[in-house]
Amino acid sequence: MLPDQIKEEIQQAYKQILASKSLRPRYGQRLMIAEIARALSAIEMHDDAGDESASDQDSGPGPVCVIEAGTGTGKTLAYVLGTLPLARQLGKKVVLATATVALQEQVTQRDLPDIARHSGLSFTYTLAKGRGRYLCLSRLDQILQGNDSENAMLALFGEDVSELGAQMPGDKALYESMLEKISRGEWHGDRDDWDGVLRDADWSPVTVEAGQCAGQKCSNYSRCFFYQAREQVQKVDCVVANHDLVLVDLALGGGAILPAPEDTIYIFDEAHHLPAKTNQHFSSSTRLRATLQWLDTSAKTLARLAADTVINDNGVIAREHNDIKPLFRQLTEELGAALLLLEPLLQETGQKNSAGNNGVSYGGADSGEAMTFALGVVPVELREQAVQLASRFYRLTRGLKEICTVLRRQMEEADSLPGRQHAEQWFPLLGSMANRAEACEKLWQAFASQDAAGQAPSARWLSRVEQGDSSDLVLSCSPVLAAHTLTEHLWQRCAGAVLTSATLSALEKFDVLAMRAGLPERTVYHRISSPFDYASAARLIVPKLNCDPSDNRAHTAAIVALLPQLLDKSEASLMLFSSRRQMLDVLDGMSDEWRRIILCQDDYQKAQLLSFHRQRIDKGEASVIFGLASFAEGVDLPGKYCEHVLIAKIPFAVPNDPIEATLAQWLEQQGKNPFMTLAVPEAAFRLVQASGRLLRSETDKGRITLFDERVISKFYGKSILASLPPFTRDIFPAYLTLPDAAPA
Repeated sequence: MLPDQIKEEIQQAYKQILASKSLRPRYGQRLMIAEIARALSAIEMHDDAGDESASDQDSGPGPVCVIEAGTGTGKTLAYVLGTLPLARQLGKKVVLATATVALQEQVTQRDLPDIARHSGLSFTYTLAKGRGRYLCLSRLDQILQGNDSENAMLALFGEDVSELGAQMPGDKALYESMLEKISRGEWHGDRDDWDGVLRDADWSPVTVEAGQCAGQKCSNYSRCFFYQAREQVQKVDCVVANHDLVLVDLALGGGAILPAPEDTIYIFDEAHHLPAKTNQHFSSSTRLRATLQWLDTSAKTLARLAADTVINDNGVIAREHNDIKPLFRQLTEELGAALLLLEPLLQETGQKNSAGNNGVSYGGADSGEAMTFALGVVPVELREQAVQLASRFYRLTRGLKEICTVLRRQMEEADSLPGRQHAEQWFPLLGSMANRAEACEKLWQAFASQDAAGQAPSARWLSRVEQGDSSDLVLSCSPVLAAHTLTEHLWQRCAGAVLTSATLSALEKFDVLAMRAGLPERTVYHRISSPFDYASAARLIVPKLNCDPSDNRAHTAAIVALLPQLLDKSEASLMLFSSRRQMLDVLDGMSDEWRRIILCQDDYQKAQLLSFHRQRIDKGEASVIFGLASFAEGVDLPGKYCEHVLIAKIPFAVPNDPIEATLAQWLEQQGKNPFMTLAVPEAAFRLVQASGRLLRSETDKGRITLFDERVISKFYGKSILASLPPFTRDIFPAYLTLPDAAPA
């Protein structure tokens, strides 16, 4: 039960916000606050359980609440009020994680300050970012003094060390400007706060990865921007982060960057991204020929370090070098053997979507040069090679980390200043080498391992990438479900969690989300409808096309023929495609008059395109956006900026994606129909998201056109159609006609 004190605090805060801002209460918002608070109140019972019931209570996951709240609900206020007062009462931290930078900025710059100002609640918050968003003072000092490891290597040996992951310094005048602003207290090393755009080429040399950071051994530790920000994270009530940073912290064991999971209530906004982001974070890949080149450069670099007489370590580095020196030759030979094995496999990709004798299915890349190992099972010969490679990369990683430990110690304890400086120059380079060796170990270990029985397999695939005049082979591995990862690292450890977004269900069920994210059985689910009056605000048009979208040529011709009848130059329009090829073909098929007003995604950066579109509309000019999947969510074009959304087809997933293909095979092995279990629900989900670009406020009105008869003609299409909001429907309108030249 929720304590009366907390109930009163939540109610009073909500009333005060409404009164202060002259707002009307929203039923959906109040319901969302109540359901979150009710679900999380179980944390008290979890924490207060006595010793006798500890085995029953503490071994299970904390409460998890999933809430789909339609556009216009006011989610941010709801989950903050539903979570923060209870969290403070229980002594827990709140980590509010978003999937996009845009929402992160909205929460920290607008929503939380507004709630703090008007609610009467007293709470503190901060924005947490990864190490790569902060400048490293030691790197800046080294570059300005000409003592950075990259310049040192270039001067000593005339060799570019970018192969090792090092970054050559960029604009020195820029770095001097950075130092001046830091000295005057005008800038605190945050890339996002710099006055102007920082190119990656200029930023990378002055930041470090975790393995390149000396931590407390660094001479600038007490002034380090990253560690100052990290210290602030532990002090506040609410930490705003992104999904990626949460996953980095969990991979490090939890509590390394953010508060410990056991002391944290997580709020995942845009939670539909969490499973895919988890899979990406725990995936691995390696380029074979690039790794061979890296091994050669690393061997030479390590030999030069061992010969560095300025570092007086009593020969420890030299002895460690002698131990791991043979590994470079062994790894080079074994990677060469792996290339000889894999190259013929990839050349067989002409057998499209067929299975070879070794259990391999083909497909995956636009070029056709990719293949997916069926059910993630690799040939025995490849697995045996992977075992050897994983073992050797493990030994190499361990050796490189031992050398990093010696260098870190020298940075603090060396008798001479030159010795400390040389250690500081070498450390980032060796740290980068250790990181890459560990990444290779992770990949080969994934190919050496066999998936546990009864669990979804990992997807394993091989592809070719072009590099100028040459090419490389890439081996990749990824979980197909985030269930096991999130269960182990999050659901079984966190104090509680709230997952929310405007769209989380598919075909009005949460089954796909629960499967992909591995949500615990005790999870509670709620769907809160949008306050919008969809029937009067929008009309859904499904034209008669006389063709199936699988007939790309006929379908594209029909869209080209109908667009001039559907588009109105007096209203802003957004046309969404599932295929870049079709988007470009439709654009080519339009007349010059229409092409002049179409803004195509391929011609501009996303933010630039949206800015141009708004400028046109503000001037009373015609504007139509042509975009792909990235424009189907997270694009906010309210009112006059978007009055017509056009969707080329039901957005089914790409059929040859290695992860989805492996998952589909596994579902079929489990006796399920992958198309109905996965493909249809997720297509419905994406269609709801795409249609959601139209109505962004209660006063918006407009049209949605779907160029796909399957929502009417196919049995699964009717389920997809039923899952859409209750727009007024205009099916096969007679006022839209295909010319005689269009396919019948």
